Amino acid sequence: MGTIDERRGLSAATDSRSPLERARRVVVKVGSALLVDEDSGNVRAAWLQTLADDVAVLRARGTEVVIVTSGAIALGRTPLGLKGKALRLEEKQAAAAAGQATLIHAYQDALGRHGVNVAQILLTLGDSEARRRFLNASNTLETLLKLGVVPIVNENDTIATQEIRYGDNDRLAARIAQMISADALVLFSLDIDGLYTADPTSDPEAKHIPVVAEIDETIARMAGKPKGHGSGGMVTKLLAAQICMGAGCNMAIAPGRAYNPLKALLTGDVRCTWFVAADEPVAARKRWIAGSLAPKGALIVDSGAVDALHHGKSLLPAGVTAIEGRFDRGDAVLVKDAEGHELARGLSAYASKDARLIVGHRTGDIEGLLGYRGRNEIIHRNDLVLTRVGGAAEAREEAGS
Repeated sequence: MGTIDERRGLSAATDSRSPLERARRVVVKVGSALLVDEDSGNVRAAWLQTLADDVAVLRARGTEVVIVTSGAIALGRTPLGLKGKALRLEEKQAAAAAGQATLIHAYQDALGRHGVNVAQILLTLGDSEARRRFLNASNTLETLLKLGVVPIVNENDTIATQEIRYGDNDRLAARIAQMISADALVLFSLDIDGLYTADPTSDPEAKHIPVVAEIDETIARMAGKPKGHGSGGMVTKLLAAQICMGAGCNMAIAPGRAYNPLKALLTGDVRCTWFVAADEPVAARKRWIAGSLAPKGALIVDSGAVDALHHGKSLLPAGVTAIEGRFDRGDAVLVKDAEGHELARGLSAYASKDARLIVGHRTGDIEGLLGYRGRNEIIHRNDLVLTRVGGAAEAREEAGS
């Protein structure tokens, strides 16, 4: 699908289409109560096939899709004789183990009708909070999307504990959207059609809010409570919206009970709430790199690399002459010219130990030098922010311009 920059269409200011129509990379979250029939404990197969039809239409339009799904525990209850009872943590883990196979096969069958391959990814909270595991998960998702696969992501309930588990897939979906610089996240649940000024089930005066541009204290007070088997309520959805908006990703809370829920959202046939980000993902990411991360080291580059950076290119090992400091893969580093002037800030694709081995060499030499094939770039252009000579203050100013 190309780089993040190449996937961007017209800005929201000049494009009248909805955030979902504009999006070139979408995360879709499916709630447990929506996917699994409560009475039978089985997958709502006919509904899931219509969701797969919608995903196929989006992909035909050039949109990449990641699905974050609940349902493993709900599907594993009946086979293990655990239906209709409150589950202890270890029973939830056992049910998740039993139900996950059914869950992934359901998605595989539904999307396979369209010739679409799927891949299962199981994550825990630590996978998105620990920097190295975050990068590994991000790289895997990016590779799968590049290969034309639809990743099916779920929380790894089989190994999670009460202290570290998400407890809902709303926040997990938001972290995934953040990981891959998604343009839009859609949170589908059984019958929640968005945010209201109060709980509409108890307050007949509650008013629906179609668009939220900022989550302030007034918006935060409008959260409700979780219901049914699903563990996500409005509180978790607002937390997810905060993550998304900070990452430049628009987010929708929408009902998904009816068939073809994505089609209905695209055509405006359902009521929903859109949380609209002020920035696009690239701008938000680069502002974060420029102003929120403390550099752990520096890369000294030659004149050829300086010229390449000013023309929007990535930084290749051949253009680096020296490494300063100690840093890990994914850490923020400065980029300096031969005189020590700061040119840019970015996220290094290599730890300093490996970076020192490949500086000055061509990308074709990386595998022989390191014993493995890493990224061609030492800093990819999507992870790099050009700065004026003078440092961090001007870098933050440029990122915000």
